[in-house]
Amino acid sequence: MTMETKTKNKPAKKIVRPTHISGAEAVIRCLLAEGVDLIYGYPGGAIMPVYDELYKFQDQLQHVLTRHEQGATHAAQGYARTSGKVGVAVATSGPGATNLVTGIADAQIDSTPMVCITGQVASHLLGSDAFQETDIIGISTPVTKWNYQITKASEIPEIMAKAFYIARSGRPGPVLIDITKDAQFEKFEFTYEHCVGIRSYLPKPSLQLDQVAAAVELIEQAKKPFIVWGQGVILGQAEEEFKIFVEKSGIPAAWTILGLSALPTSHPSNRGMVGMHGNYAPNLLTNQCDLLIAVGMRFDDRVTGDLNTYAKQAKIIHLELDPSEVNKNVRADVTVLADCKESLKAITEKISSNTYPEWIAEFDRLDSIEEEKVIYNDLNPTHEGLSMGESIKMINKHTQGNAVIVTDVGQHQMATCRYADFNFSKSNVTSGGLGTMGFALPAAIGAKMGAPEREVVAVIGDGGYQMTIQELGTIFQSQVAVKIVVLNNDFLGMVRQWQQLFFDKRYASTEMVNPDFVTIAKGFQIDADRVSKREDLDAAVAKMVASDKPYFLEICVAKEENVFPMIPTGASVSDIRLE
Repeated sequence: MTMETKTKNKPAKKIVRPTHISGAEAVIRCLLAEGVDLIYGYPGGAIMPVYDELYKFQDQLQHVLTRHEQGATHAAQGYARTSGKVGVAVATSGPGATNLVTGIADAQIDSTPMVCITGQVASHLLGSDAFQETDIIGISTPVTKWNYQITKASEIPEIMAKAFYIARSGRPGPVLIDITKDAQFEKFEFTYEHCVGIRSYLPKPSLQLDQVAAAVELIEQAKKPFIVWGQGVILGQAEEEFKIFVEKSGIPAAWTILGLSALPTSHPSNRGMVGMHGNYAPNLLTNQCDLLIAVGMRFDDRVTGDLNTYAKQAKIIHLELDPSEVNKNVRADVTVLADCKESLKAITEKISSNTYPEWIAEFDRLDSIEEEKVIYNDLNPTHEGLSMGESIKMINKHTQGNAVIVTDVGQHQMATCRYADFNFSKSNVTSGGLGTMGFALPAAIGAKMGAPEREVVAVIGDGGYQMTIQELGTIFQSQVAVKIVVLNNDFLGMVRQWQQLFFDKRYASTEMVNPDFVTIAKGFQIDADRVSKREDLDAAVAKMVASDKPYFLEICVAKEENVFPMIPTGASVSDIRLE
């Protein structure tokens, strides 16, 4: 049956001609109507009718079989992060649905648009503790932007349309739709209308010019202003507006972990990373600036450290889309509630061009201290054993800053964020707020599928890698050309670092006895290599990057290397340690 489009008064809405079809087929047709051509999932009993329909639509909708439902959510996240589209994950009821929860929670805190579809036992069995029944609506409520259980086929079009609208609009996030098995079998007259608005849901606050004027006034008065930007710049597709604002204002700017890549690493106003393992200058000068302009960031505890001492001397301007983030952790003097694409443009038009030579010189002075004490030795080590910093430097050399780099969680993540070069936006894919070990491998699969024309390199620790190592099977089956680098120190490195610094070197349960990772990769017919000597590193990375197939490279790094600078948990950003 072909689908036709009828025009209504609202041109944004499309209506598909009524067709008598099953709920399961309706799910597929809804996905196609929303422009979805790729989904990740794992079949099972309660979602089988949808998979049966999927079989008929293989030419229009690609399904990637992951090896675990958590892998499906992280892959959907990676896809969403590089493509800017909504990622879709599908699972069955019970354990299939509960295995999605970690990825959903990760997407919620990192504002990633995702729709998860789960099967559910037949509606007459709900609440009976039937086989593979669980209350996924109750379980997922705290970690979704919205969720809904469908028990009648006729609900499917409206709910699916709402799901995609809510997932992608405003501050994006994950939505879960649970569909009972009988609703998947039930036949009904199918029509589809795109959702263009929901009563009481305001995705984007409208820009208030008085807020803009107040922000401009503070910027014009400031002598030592400082910008901290987050992922809101990327999500708002405001990279160009942000660049123009930074260049015209002349204000030094630093990024949160998810804001990285919105401004090229090489940009002269890019002063590095704030937060626990961020750069020395931006962290220290947070408590010396007279104006802090926060753009699309949420003042996470890893950024602020002790809130009692955070930027207390400064006026604060907060450019933010989500009203719930305003005055949550840090009180703002001026709040500009709007999409930052709009607010940045409006502010830039009204501010004067400026430079702050003395203030910038202070950043330069502190940078040189960090360069001498930390950075030079990280990138040019003389000790036995490779460093994480020189490994990232070598990846930079061979990708020239053009790659998407996907990281897991731990020391390698901080080393990558600190030292990776990025020329383009949407290049840094990592688990920020939740800090999910196991994120990188499946997310890299999704990231490559979301940006197939780009080189995608996953940088993973030996701990996080083993949490989702089974997704090598997905790479093997789909032949997605992901490059995997495991920085292996035979430790849960970040936990070990804390144990060394704060627990008198009691390495409780952090030393790892690892398998032969190269043999495992080869078991999945993935080209693989291992490097442990400095003189071999350049050639090994060059070979990996040159490959047009999936590739695994294990880099054996020094066992007890620490990541500095570091702000101890709960300490002030002024207490940043260089050693």
